[in-house]
Amino acid sequence: MNDHSVFNPTGVEVEQPETMPHSIEAEQQLLGAILTNNDIYDRVAAILSAHHFFEPVHARIYEIAAARIAKNNLASPVTLKAFMEDDEGLKELGGPAYLARLAGAAVSSFAVRDYAQMIYDLAVRRDLIQLGRDIASKAAKVDVKSEPKEQIVEAEQALYKLAEQGQTEGGFQSFLRAVTEAVNVANAAYQREGGLAGISTGLIDMDKKLGGLHPSDLLILAGRPSMGKTSLATNIAFNIAKAYKRGQKHDGSEGAIDGGVVGFFSLEMSAEQLAGRILAEASEISSHKIRQGDMDEKEFRRFVEAAKDLEACPLFIDDTPALPISQVAARSRRLKRTHGLDLIIVDYLQLLRGTADNRVQEIAEISMGLKAIAKELNIPVIALSQLSRQVESRDDKRPQLSDLRESGSIEQDADVVMFVFREEYYVEREKPSDDRLDEMAAWQERMSRLHAKAEVIIGKQRHGPIGTVELSFESQFTRFGNLVKPWQQDGDGF
Repeated sequence: MNDHSVFNPTGVEVEQPETMPHSIEAEQQLLGAILTNNDIYDRVAAILSAHHFFEPVHARIYEIAAARIAKNNLASPVTLKAFMEDDEGLKELGGPAYLARLAGAAVSSFAVRDYAQMIYDLAVRRDLIQLGRDIASKAAKVDVKSEPKEQIVEAEQALYKLAEQGQTEGGFQSFLRAVTEAVNVANAAYQREGGLAGISTGLIDMDKKLGGLHPSDLLILAGRPSMGKTSLATNIAFNIAKAYKRGQKHDGSEGAIDGGVVGFFSLEMSAEQLAGRILAEASEISSHKIRQGDMDEKEFRRFVEAAKDLEACPLFIDDTPALPISQVAARSRRLKRTHGLDLIIVDYLQLLRGTADNRVQEIAEISMGLKAIAKELNIPVIALSQLSRQVESRDDKRPQLSDLRESGSIEQDADVVMFVFREEYYVEREKPSDDRLDEMAAWQERMSRLHAKAEVIIGKQRHGPIGTVELSFESQFTRFGNLVKPWQQDGDGF
C-alpha cells in the first residue's frame, strides 16, 4: 500500500485524503453499452443499481435509462437528453454531447457483465471502508449510552445488510420499483397452485384465510395456557421445514420454492422437549409414551423412521432462555447468512428481554424489534404471546384483542393477530357429578360435539379478512390438522 503522507515546505506531515476505490472507465463503458443496446440492461439489472455508481452523473444516467427500459421505451443519447438538459453535473462533463461520447466509446456487449461486477465490487469496497470508519469512530467515542455490546450488534446489522443487499443504508425507493415488487408478488401467487402469495402453513383452511405466511409480516399467535399455542407453532414449523424445496425463484435468485428453512427460538422448552413434540406428531406416538419409553417394536420402528426423516429437515432450534431482542436479530441474521432463513418462530414473546425498565415499554420494544426483524430479513415472524387472566372470568372464554397481555403495542405492531381456542378444554372441567343424569347427558353430547376440535380466531389481519378457522386437534400427538367437514366425508376430503 502506498504511503499517502507527504511533506510540505514547513516540515509538518500532512495526510492526503485517500481516494475511494472506483473506476470511471468501467462505468462509462457499461453506460455506453446500455445506451447503444437496451437489451444489455436486463443482463446487469440483477446485480447493479444506481447507487453502485461512483460518479453521481453516471448514477442519474443509469436510473433514467433503467426507468425508460422498464416501461419498454428507448433509452438512447437522444431520448435521455430531454431528461438531463438541466442537469448541472452533466453540464460540467460537457452537456448532452457527453451522452453521445459514452455511446460512441461503448465496448462489445460480451464484456458488460464483467464491467457490472467490477462496478458492484468497487461500490461494496467503498461501503466497507465507510462502515469501518464509522465503527472505528463510534468505538473511539466513549459514551455512556452506547455500550460496546450494542455497537457490535449494530456493526453486525450493517455488515449483514451490506452482504445481502450490497448497500449499508436504506433510503427512499422510486414508486416504479415498489410497483414492480408488488407485481412480482402477485405473479408468484398467480403461478403457485392454490393462489398463495406466502409460504403454506400446511393447514388448508388457515392458508385460505391468510393467503399463506407473507414476507416481512409479524404474526402474533396468542392463547391461554394449555390451548396449544406451542403445538400449533411446532406443527407449522414442521410442515414448512418438511415441504422445503430449493430452486430458482421468480426473480432469478436461488432460494426456497416450496416450504422453507425455519428458525425456532424456544425460550420455554428445551430443544430436546421441542424435538420430542415434533417426533410425536411425525411418528403418531403420544409424547407421554415416548418419554416413558413405553413403545412396542412396531411403534419404536415408526419412531426411528420419523427421526430419520426429520434429520434432513431444515429446522433450527435455539433454546437460550431470557434472550435479549437484539440477540434474536443477530442470531437470525447469522442463520440466514449460513443456511438461509424463510420463517422465524418465537415461543414466546413475554420471555424475551428488552432494555427498558418499564414492562409495558419493554414489551413495546420487543414487538417493534420483531417487526423490524421481519422487515429487515424479508421473512414472516410468528411470535407466540400469553393472554391475560380476564379471559377466564368471562362466560364466553373466546379471546379478544383486548386480552393481549401487558401492551397494546403488540396489537399495533402485528400484521396478523390469531388466538388459539379449544372449548373442549373448558367444557371438560365443567363435568357434572354422575348422579345428575340430565346434566351428564347434555355434557356428554356437548363434549362429543367439541371433541378433537380447535379454533384459530383471526382477530386482526392487515391484508385480509378476520374470522375463525376450524382445525382438528389430536391431543395425544399434540397435532393440529385440517378438519374434514361433514360434506367432505364421502371420499373427497383433504
